[in-house]
Amino acid sequence: MSIRVENIRKQFGNFVALDNVSLDFPTGELTALLGPSGCGKTTLLRIIAGLETADSGRVLLEGEDASSTSVRERQVGFVFQHYALFKHMTVFDNVAFGLRMKPRSVRPSEASIAEKVHRLLDLVQLDWLADRFPSQLSGGQRQRIALARALAVEPRVLLLDEPFGALDAKVRKELRRWLRRLHDELHVTSIFVTHDQEEALEVADQVVLMNHGHVEQVGAPEEVYRHPSTPFGYSFLGAVNLFHGRVEEGGVRVGDDSLPHDHDDLVHGSEVLAFARPHELEIVTDGSRSDGVAATVSRILSFGVTARVELDGANGASGRHFEVELTRDRLLELDLREGQAVRLAPSRLKVFPKPEERPAQRRGR
Repeated sequence: MSIRVENIRKQFGNFVALDNVSLDFPTGELTALLGPSGCGKTTLLRIIAGLETADSGRVLLEGEDASSTSVRERQVGFVFQHYALFKHMTVFDNVAFGLRMKPRSVRPSEASIAEKVHRLLDLVQLDWLADRFPSQLSGGQRQRIALARALAVEPRVLLLDEPFGALDAKVRKELRRWLRRLHDELHVTSIFVTHDQEEALEVADQVVLMNHGHVEQVGAPEEVYRHPSTPFGYSFLGAVNLFHGRVEEGGVRVGDDSLPHDHDDLVHGSEVLAFARPHELEIVTDGSRSDGVAATVSRILSFGVTARVELDGANGASGRHFEVELTRDRLLELDLREGQAVRLAPSRLKVFPKPEERPAQRRGR
């Protein structure tokens, strides 16, 4: 089922949680709402579910306006961060709950409920825990049971609010892979909220990047990561090095140094933000070269086949910290030492006009 939100606005007191947001969620796709805490992603999810009412705008389900309909009428399955399982019920009874609460006229028989519950528990690979109580399960198991319970009522839409947020890193990674496989099997139109960029990029078909109640960018994970359209997108998605500078002939002036860049679309003398990923910076030890930004090696970390070098800025970039990722072979070739003066030359540089400061707001959801 397709979902569309049109011109959604939501305000809590003086805080604008969502400011005229319009989005399309394609049928059968898994979409991630990604952004920092307070950007409005959970509020948007709750408005789509019918748990929150927008101040203005519409929610369209399969082209029909569902803005004034209840959660039950929208046929939405919702999975919360903290499981929300009934502690006094067994795993089986938790999954069966939604089916048993259906109106008598459409309620399945107990035999049909039992068959469906066991099929769902088998789907989430936990049928062997049917008689256990939530307190006897691990966090990852509880979240899979919560998902089975949401799927039991055959929702038209599946909504997940930071479903793995309460789990440790190893379990999160395992469940991310599991959720992707499950979605590929079921193809239920799904939206999940996360502030974990790796989670969004690894699991989703489509990523919606949000900030301060606005949509910054929408696209496939690789597109959003490799081609961020705003400074926020660059800084939020993955490790990045940031240079504050000013446009000059042939490049960007950073303190006393210059980074070469072709910027026909930027105004000479204007202030800009320049970005380079850690693997897009070259460490230059040749003292005769003057290109790039001066820096000092502060720390060298070498694990596996790659190494990370942390550096402090100099010559007007002091107070700035940089990070370079390179192969171990290249690290050995450079023969770096802590405290060594070097230069950083980008192989690729993305430059944006410096954005205007947004007024400070109270934190939202």
